[in-house]
Amino acid sequence: MVAVFTVFFYLPIESERLRTAVLEALHLTKWYAQEHVLLCLIPAFFIAGAIAVFVSQASVVKYLGGKANKVLSYGVASVSGTILAVCSCTVLPLFAGIYRAGAGLGPATAFLYSGPAINVLAIVFTSRVLGFELGVARAVGAIGFSIVIGLAMHLIFRHEEADKVVTQMATPETEDGRPLWQNGLYFASMIAILVFANWAKPGESSGIWHIVYAQKWLLTSLAAVGLGLMLIFWFRLPSIPIIGTAACTLALALIFPDQPLLSFSAAIVGLSIITSRRNDETGDWFEQSWGFAKQILPLLFAGVLVAGLLLGRPGHEGVIPSEWISGSVGGNSPAANLFASVVGAFMYFATLTEIPILQGLIENGMGKGPALALLLAGPALSLPNMLVIRNVMGTKKTVVFVALVVVMATITGMIYGSFF
Repeated sequence: MVAVFTVFFYLPIESERLRTAVLEALHLTKWYAQEHVLLCLIPAFFIAGAIAVFVSQASVVKYLGGKANKVLSYGVASVSGTILAVCSCTVLPLFAGIYRAGAGLGPATAFLYSGPAINVLAIVFTSRVLGFELGVARAVGAIGFSIVIGLAMHLIFRHEEADKVVTQMATPETEDGRPLWQNGLYFASMIAILVFANWAKPGESSGIWHIVYAQKWLLTSLAAVGLGLMLIFWFRLPSIPIIGTAACTLALALIFPDQPLLSFSAAIVGLSIITSRRNDETGDWFEQSWGFAKQILPLLFAGVLVAGLLLGRPGHEGVIPSEWISGSVGGNSPAANLFASVVGAFMYFATLTEIPILQGLIENGMGKGPALALLLAGPALSLPNMLVIRNVMGTKKTVVFVALVVVMATITGMIYGSFF
């Protein structure tokens, strides 16, 4: 109480920097709400809810649990980011879903790191903008990081993991309610919606990436149609409400072709209403998705506000002056690499936004080693990300996970900087 009173008593509201920082925090939160909640987080919540309901615990334990084949579980977790072009916040519902469904701490944290760190677009964009060697170093480092961090988390908390394995072995295996191929297509359709709806504009106006970007909403719509048909024929949802939702979505898309968020929102609202009124497994799907949203969204918005207040948006300043940052990451000293790792870990980067930021820092004297350190720590972590991880797996595991990312990014940056 004394501390809070003292802060408000001496609050420098006349300071132009503080006023600017508050506006930057609000700008960043508004941008986050407009660009990431509807297109990124809501589909991720539905995927996480589906994992909790439609993927049996026995299946998760079999492939990602403590008694699973280590090569298979860590291999799958470490390259998952090549499929999911997500940021450090969008990956959180997916991580929470598999972790609570019985995934081992090692594979789950490997997936948590790899999800936002290794997507193909980011690697290609890094290579073209920042140099081929930095792009390769990012790809190799991120895949290696995810495996090493996952194994380290498993070893550090091996006693807790051993108790978890014993509990899992005592759990009777259950059969999935429908064939594996049907569940696979069901999840593939939702992942396709998530990936294509958030497909970023490439730097060039030609090539395969640009073709996909130009057709992103058509591809998203085809995936949504596939999902709707599956819900009708495999999940026995009533066809009339789903067709009505699809018709409303199509009408909005035709009337407002330049406002895809309107039709996307209509589809989300329609699906939510239909599933929330069911008393079967699809009703459980909505309840699980809504539960993830209630747990994660408030923490994310609080974290984004604080991150914006302290560090501002890309290209804008918060309370901490940008020259302090750029002046602290020159050369290849341990302090420069550590500083880049820590700043990257706490700052929020949307997918691909870290690259133009780094381009500007490198032009202002940032060393190649600290640049790689920030690339390896930044996209995978953020202050909002840390708040949610703590809520999912506890304070101790979160502190160890963050420390591993920061320390490994620092060491890797120093090694890379000594060669380049």
